[in-house]
Amino acid sequence: MLPYAPSSVAVARQRLSAELSNAGLLASAVDDAVLIMSELLSNALRHAHPLPSGQLKVAWFCSQDQVEVAVSDGGASTEPRAGHPALSSLGGRGLGIVEYLAERWGVRHEGDATTVWAIVPASWPARNGSPELSETAVLREVG
Repeated sequence: MLPYAPSSVAVARQRLSAELSNAGLLASAVDDAVLIMSELLSNALRHAHPLPSGQLKVAWFCSQDQVEVAVSDGGASTEPRAGHPALSSLGGRGLGIVEYLAERWGVRHEGDATTVWAIVPASWPARNGSPELSETAVLREVG
């Protein structure tokens, strides 16, 4: 759980980057996952309400095949969707970036929470065939 504040983006970026890098994920996959998470969190701050607790929930799940990042908020008056802004627009590209980098992304509603999630392929260096993860995948929630 993170405060509903712009400073939370930097905190979440640092934690996700450190954990995925320490697990041995290739830098390009780390960068994609961090950028996607940053866009999802920024969109939640810009367009949605906080959860009833006044916070946002940021989570990620890393397995041998993929990294899923998710941001949960208190919902908004509109459904998150990728836009097609004019070249001169100052914003509106966040979910387009997510759509481009992610294998897939989506929205789920659970009670008072709206969660926007995205899946990035997990890319590992070529070495003995397996990443430095335990037999079970890693799930983390920032907080």
